[in-house]
Amino acid sequence: MSEATIEVSGLRKRFGPVLALDGMSFTVQPGQVTGFIGPNGAGKSTTMRVILGLDAADAGTALVGGAPYRSLRHPLTVVGSLLDAAALQPSRTARNHLLWLARSQGLPVNRIDEVIDQAGLTAAARRKAGGFSLGMRQRLGIAAAMLGNPPMLMLDEPFNGMDPEGIVWMRGFLRSLASQGRAVLVSSHLMSELQDTADHLVIVGRGRVIADTGTHDLLKAMSGDRVTLRTTAQANAAALLERAGAVVTATGSDDTLAVSGLTAEKIVTLLSGQAVPFSEVSAHRASLEEAYLELTRDAVEYRADPATEVAK
Repeated sequence: MSEATIEVSGLRKRFGPVLALDGMSFTVQPGQVTGFIGPNGAGKSTTMRVILGLDAADAGTALVGGAPYRSLRHPLTVVGSLLDAAALQPSRTARNHLLWLARSQGLPVNRIDEVIDQAGLTAAARRKAGGFSLGMRQRLGIAAAMLGNPPMLMLDEPFNGMDPEGIVWMRGFLRSLASQGRAVLVSSHLMSELQDTADHLVIVGRGRVIADTGTHDLLKAMSGDRVTLRTTAQANAAALLERAGAVVTATGSDDTLAVSGLTAEKIVTLLSGQAVPFSEVSAHRASLEEAYLELTRDAVEYRADPATEVAK
């Protein structure tokens, strides 16, 4: 087992009548960003708290680098974490917040300025953290997580409160951590950011793992062989493609058909050969949001009723 591996095995946790974790099991490998996603109430935050020893599991194990977090003599040098960006003393400056953490862990003081610079907080280092925006508090939390230069990081919703520049920075920062060989576990509701950032995905619902897969593999599988066809001759195009073995479905648009069973290249060849006009033939590429919604359809705990017409 690598020193930079987070391993969760068979975690079970109940809060009164609520079964928060129901056999949660997955591994976060070094050298990649692992996205940890699922609906509200799926058990993401509880899992992270159990890994960090903040909650005790009723059954199962959670190991960081092969050991329980609570057994670590210098935990910040093993795993850095950001679970709550508001967990700070608002009257302290950003630098003093990090200084307090460094001294409590016996870490070198010169590390403070390094992580402040890494997190893009140099200009705000001597400002009181209580006046920080959520995005700046996230950066301060990232700096704190990096103080011990750990081989593993766990970040809960790090994109929250980030402006567009901050999101771009966070995406690149996470990728750079993985490229250094670190194991990075990131919980987020921003599917578009994880699609561009995560190498691997652990999708959970109702306290257990629904999918544990590479991001590319999942999107490829969910995309299937669907092709979008735009044509002003829908009837002719549909008849031609169906004779060739395709399944053609109307989309509700006057000029768009959904086609499966034939590649985009084959569709172009058939239409061109019979002089059937078309303006677009494109292979469908599923988004992570699309895949996520499909996989978690039966695992959503809190779902709003369909919108109904307001009585006049």
